[in-house]
Amino acid sequence: MSKPPIAFSEDQAAAFDSVAEMLRGSGVDMDNSLLVPPRAEGTGVMAVIGKAGSGKTLLLSELYKSLEEAGVEVVSGDYEGRKRRERRTLAILAPTNKAASVLRFRGVPATTIHRILYTPVYDPDYERIAEWLAGNDERPEIEGLTDQALDRAFAFFQTNKSIPGALAAAGLRGSDFITGWKRREDPLDIGFVDEASMLDNRQFEDLQEIFPNLILFGDPAQLAPVNQSGAMVFDALPEERKRILHRIHRQEADNPILDLAHALADPALTFEDFERMVEETSRRDDRVVWGQRVEVDLMARSPVLVWRNATRIRLITAFRHVYGAPEDDLLEGEPLICDGIELPLKHRKKRLDLEARGLIKGAQVIYLGPGRKPGFSRLHVIGAEDPQVSAASIIKIEKPDEEEPFIPFAARMGAAFLHGAAVTIHKAQGSQWDTVQVFAPDLYAAARMGRVEAGQPLWKRLAYVAITRAQERLIWVVRNRLSKPSHPLRVDDLRAVPAAALTLETEESLL
Repeated sequence: MSKPPIAFSEDQAAAFDSVAEMLRGSGVDMDNSLLVPPRAEGTGVMAVIGKAGSGKTLLLSELYKSLEEAGVEVVSGDYEGRKRRERRTLAILAPTNKAASVLRFRGVPATTIHRILYTPVYDPDYERIAEWLAGNDERPEIEGLTDQALDRAFAFFQTNKSIPGALAAAGLRGSDFITGWKRREDPLDIGFVDEASMLDNRQFEDLQEIFPNLILFGDPAQLAPVNQSGAMVFDALPEERKRILHRIHRQEADNPILDLAHALADPALTFEDFERMVEETSRRDDRVVWGQRVEVDLMARSPVLVWRNATRIRLITAFRHVYGAPEDDLLEGEPLICDGIELPLKHRKKRLDLEARGLIKGAQVIYLGPGRKPGFSRLHVIGAEDPQVSAASIIKIEKPDEEEPFIPFAARMGAAFLHGAAVTIHKAQGSQWDTVQVFAPDLYAAARMGRVEAGQPLWKRLAYVAITRAQERLIWVVRNRLSKPSHPLRVDDLRAVPAAALTLETEESLL
């Protein structure tokens, strides 16, 4: 039996051993730090499945540490060093920037699926710095960079293992050292995918083409991707390829938010019963709040989670009203959600650049002000490793009872955005915030409709996903009221890093 570095629960230890045995079959022996060159056919796909608090992230983290100690090279998506035929590689992926940043906060070098599908092309001078930081070359001398700047880059990399972050610590911007992006041509080796319940079939197929050894970590109680008929990609795996974590890890045992989440599994529980449970919990634990109104101060960085689009639009309209936002402009600090890239196929390079920098569908963004050119916006992408960009933007603000959104300004083509002060629970999957506000009247409406998804009442699936987005505090909002802001919107805490302009040869043609 493998000997993990910490004391696992019984089902965690069994899952660790199963993954270790699978990887041993591919030539990676974590127990003895023995590696053989990778085989193209690999060992296939395995899934580690469990509800919130069952220890999936802890297990992923310990597997990553064991593989790194065994000599497996971690590929982060921000830079890949010189390829060696015999090397064994691991990439740790998440569907969104926010989900990847949750793992990075816990010391796991995660990146997004897009950053693995598309690889950066570095300027040759700065590629020398990247090779040095990765341990493949001598310390370089770069014109315009002092020894102190290189020392800062080295010190940053020792603790964060991010090449862009290290170069930013040296005073460089993403546009200084990344000259473009290309679709990955060569396969990798081992892939860990967190929040795998969010994967759709196309993404799953892409990942299987890249990784001959793929381990999925997912929560079966979450909402399946749209157009997947309630099914998740790991549902179709044979039973011997699934490992289920049943127990709540002891570190999560005294967590009232998880207690509420797991109470939803009771088939006899009604919505009214659940609300009484939330109210009773709020009386004895301040980590759960019975909210009489939406706290507007939180909405700029932590959106209200709703089910219905009509509710989302009403809350956004109220948010903008209480901050005095003009109809024909955005205030600095307003939150946005990327709604996709609106570019024709001939501008594929531009699309890759936007997506690789974090502007993928569902990305959370803070508006920092207009760009230097008409239609461009300066943006902070929440959770991205190189978060600040300036990009051609199409910003849509929806209004109650109006079919067409209001567009205060826009480039003709570029990244499209909706307002992000409130988001649907579906779009919130994969994200976590310290404090989460859940708009309970929407879940009550779902309960009254009696809809069922994958054999479970829809309101329970919605409630489970919504409340497990909260890391520290849950506010269960029971009334359709909004507080007044206690301070203006702010962006000063986001301005530490200059925005990286997305300057490509196609840029002028997009205006």
